[in-house]
Amino acid sequence: MNRTPRSLNRFLLGLLGLVLIGIGGGLLWISIDGGAARRWQSFAPGVMDRLQEVGEQTALPGQPQSWIWALLALAMVVAIVLLILWAAAQGRGRTGTLVSEYDDDGAPGRVAISGAMAEQALRSALQEDPDVAAAAVSTYDVHGSSALRIRINPRPGAAPHLIAADATALVEALDVALGRETPVLISIDSGRKLRFSREDRVR
Repeated sequence: MNRTPRSLNRFLLGLLGLVLIGIGGGLLWISIDGGAARRWQSFAPGVMDRLQEVGEQTALPGQPQSWIWALLALAMVVAIVLLILWAAAQGRGRTGTLVSEYDDDGAPGRVAISGAMAEQALRSALQEDPDVAAAAVSTYDVHGSSALRIRINPRPGAAPHLIAADATALVEALDVALGRETPVLISIDSGRKLRFSREDRVR
C-alpha cells in the first residue's frame, strides 16, 4: 500500500551485489591463485604510474591538484543528494488522517478524524484476542482516499480464517462508529518461519 520504489530498490541492491561479488571474487582469486597474484603485482604499479601521469597532465594552472579531484568531489555531492532523495522515497504513503470531510449542515466546517484513533482502537481490540500474538495497524493514502492496513501475527495453532473473521467484524464496527466504510487490507502472517501460511484479505 505504500509508495516505496521497490523496482528501484531491487535494481540498486542487485547492482551493489554484483559490484561486491566482483570485488570479492577478484580478491579471492588473487589470494588462492599464485599466477593471478603475480599478474596483479606486475599490473598494479603500471596503473598507479598511469594515474599519476593523468593527475599531472590535468593539474590546474598554478595548482598541484588535478581538476579530476574537483569533479570527483562534485560527483560525491550529487551522490549524497541522490541518496538522501532515495531514503526520503522509502515508505511513502502513510497519512495521519483517516476521515476528512466538509460539513455545511448547521455550523459549516471540516470534520477530521485522526488515523491514530482507529489504529489504537483496532490494535487494542485485536490484542485482546488470545489467538493473536501481535497486531499492527497503519493508515495509508491510496489514490486520494484513506485506507487501513491491519497486520496480524497469530499464535501457533490459531486458525487464520477465524482471526480474519474477527478482524473483519471489528472493522465493520469501526465503520458503524464512523458512519462510512473504510477500505481495509487485512494481512495475517505467521512469522518468518511460516511464510507459506500467509493470508491476505482486502475489503
